[in-house]
Amino acid sequence: MGKRAGAHIVWDWNGTLFHDNDAIIGATNAAFGELGLEPITMEQYRALYCVPVPKFYERLLGRLPTDAEWEVMDGTFHRYYAEHRVGCGLTAGATELLAGWGAAGRSQSILSMYTHDELVPLVRGFGIDAHFIRVDGRTGPSGGSKAEHMVRHLGALGGVDPARTVVIGDAADDAVAALHVGARAVLYTGGSHSRASLEEVGVPVVDSLGEAVAEAERLAA
Repeated sequence: MGKRAGAHIVWDWNGTLFHDNDAIIGATNAAFGELGLEPITMEQYRALYCVPVPKFYERLLGRLPTDAEWEVMDGTFHRYYAEHRVGCGLTAGATELLAGWGAAGRSQSILSMYTHDELVPLVRGFGIDAHFIRVDGRTGPSGGSKAEHMVRHLGALGGVDPARTVVIGDAADDAVAALHVGARAVLYTGGSHSRASLEEVGVPVVDSLGEAVAEAERLAA
């Protein structure tokens, strides 16, 4: 298959298309409670959060969690999140932006570090799955970087040109993954990172998904 004619967006899910901040902070604090840590606010979370996730916990514990602690915290996080994500919805304007990008003859996909078997039915449940040529969640253990997952994702898309691909996400790791495969990145301030931490990455930073799509169109032109 030859290169696709149009630009391509690789969307992040959690904190980008899916506005799940309340579930994320609740699950994080539930995990912290397992180690006797005090709960943190969303502002503290956004200032301190980083990938790989054990490093985030190190910033709060003063040390890396042990393997046993990580297993307990990770399990608690995912149980709490699964219970509370049902109250979360898509980010404002997401459905219209997805439809508009596709209607212009351009392609898009999702790559998330959320569990693949959970991600696919969640995307389908919002009725937006038809907008994507591929939806990939994480397989294997949690806590790592997105970069190698991005290599596999772009390889599986078939014909998508990395030079005309833009990753839209809410975390510095989204930009790292994009650069790893020769793509561009736009970072959105509505999710897991503060604007200040995102601006350190050196890629465009925006406050809405509408701005993100406009910037992606410019970058992939």
